[in-house]
Amino acid sequence: MTTSLPERAGRRCHNALNPLHSSHYFSPDLGRELAAVGIDDPSGAYFAARSAAMGPVGAGVVTATFYSFRHELVARHVPAVWKKASPSVVLAARARAVDATLRRLLGDEAVASQEVAEAAKLALRAAEACGRTARPLYAAHADLPVPDEPHLALWHAATLLREHRGDGHLAVLLDAELDPVEALVSHTATGKGMAPKWALGTRGWRRDDWEAAAGRLRERGLLDGDGELTETGAALREEVEAETDRLDRAPYEHLGAAGVERLTELARGLAAAAVAAGAFPAGMIGKR
Repeated sequence: MTTSLPERAGRRCHNALNPLHSSHYFSPDLGRELAAVGIDDPSGAYFAARSAAMGPVGAGVVTATFYSFRHELVARHVPAVWKKASPSVVLAARARAVDATLRRLLGDEAVASQEVAEAAKLALRAAEACGRTARPLYAAHADLPVPDEPHLALWHAATLLREHRGDGHLAVLLDAELDPVEALVSHTATGKGMAPKWALGTRGWRRDDWEAAAGRLRERGLLDGDGELTETGAALREEVEAETDRLDRAPYEHLGAAGVERLTELARGLAAAAVAAGAFPAGMIGKR
């Protein structure tokens, strides 16, 4: 059954759910749990945690599926991380970290609430309509079992929906002819992406890579001399998001308009509580 949705309803729902997934990447709990199994470098921990569902893959697979990371940074850690801890060990450590993170950010009462259980049920229902074809990160996570505890089931469903959208988004970036650094620079210029120091610090690119990408975007008429998106650039970025919406519409159509609205409401409340509790570093998002 499909139901016509308001414009951008799926995107709004995704944006509300995504912080519940991504907060663990910035959590000391993830660093602690992975350090305990031998992975103590922050970049290595990120690559291991996010790619473990795919098995002991090499650097090429991680670079391809993560898109915006410099291959040399990935290759510094992958596949070496699998000699320290197997993917199954990493997945177990990640689950413990997610549990600790959500309990710390939301509180035990919220974790055990009916709202979290309802959100988990709705998000899992939406994820039923996700497709594996040409979506490697989603497909790998879809093969993992759904956790029994509602807050972990909600995190799992948020992960499925995030990676499903993300896999489609990469195809759109390729079609828009935005390479990894150009994608970062243009997203940052919207004011919704990572600030340059964060993008450079976590993705492994150098300042000259950033400036070269900005130059290419200026040559295409997408960026002006002040580093702001031109009208054409802003239109392209919106086209990228709109096409990503189109490729990602199935789960939200499956859930239906009322379900999407309710899931968005619940997720926004939980995400706001997580952000207020310090889930993300200050100054991470912005143009400067």
